[in-house]
Amino acid sequence: MYKKFHGILVILAVLCGSVLSACCSKSETPVDPLDDSSQFVTLTTAVPDAILEIRYFGTYNFVGARIDGYLQPTALLTRKAADSLRAVSDDLMAQGYRLKIYDAYRPQRAVDHFVRWAADLADTAMKPYFYPDLDKSVLFEQEYIMEKSGHTRGSTVDLTIFDMRTEKEVDMGGTFDWFGPESHPDFCGNPETGEYNGDNSASPTGRSITAEQFANRMILRRAMLAHGFKPLDSEWWHFTLREEPFPDTYFTFPVQQL
Repeated sequence: MYKKFHGILVILAVLCGSVLSACCSKSETPVDPLDDSSQFVTLTTAVPDAILEIRYFGTYNFVGARIDGYLQPTALLTRKAADSLRAVSDDLMAQGYRLKIYDAYRPQRAVDHFVRWAADLADTAMKPYFYPDLDKSVLFEQEYIMEKSGHTRGSTVDLTIFDMRTEKEVDMGGTFDWFGPESHPDFCGNPETGEYNGDNSASPTGRSITAEQFANRMILRRAMLAHGFKPLDSEWWHFTLREEPFPDTYFTFPVQQL
């Protein structure tokens, strides 16, 4: 009887040792904080009415290829930014619009891909569609391409609006990722007052937008600013949560369903 009981104790001791060893082993290999997506959500879980057109998963973008780090055609945001975007969506839905998302969280490897592409001055396949008025050599100088992006911190989103009545994307007078002053929120108007003035002197080739197109940009801008986002002075489609939870962290995990 003693031998049998002693044998059971030995087995239990071995099992407990194995469990403790596994726990210790796991604690010795913590998740890299840059690769930790635990504070992020798939955007459409928070904003189920959003339309996704993830440009960097496809080939219709200024590079002309799928961008590194985009494993699935989805969008991710920090939980805090996603909750604020839901408030934007509710606001615009009441006005007859839906949000259309081009990009949200962007891993650092994607930004690195942009940098490599910009350094290759011979690759101008998409120039007619995204930067026809610029020589590719100025993209770094004019900060269209940078080594760090606010998107990589997880609380920045690129978006437009979709009209539920016409069932069409709202005409903003320019395409997403157009490199030029025509993309600036103050092009042809004053975004602080919402007034259109038609001043297109900043355009190197005399391009312009109409009063209606400027007003459409303002619909998106007002809703985003009303719910905690701040604009970028060079892109009408780009907004960052004012109180972003990771202002100094540039994440590395890929874009895929969480």
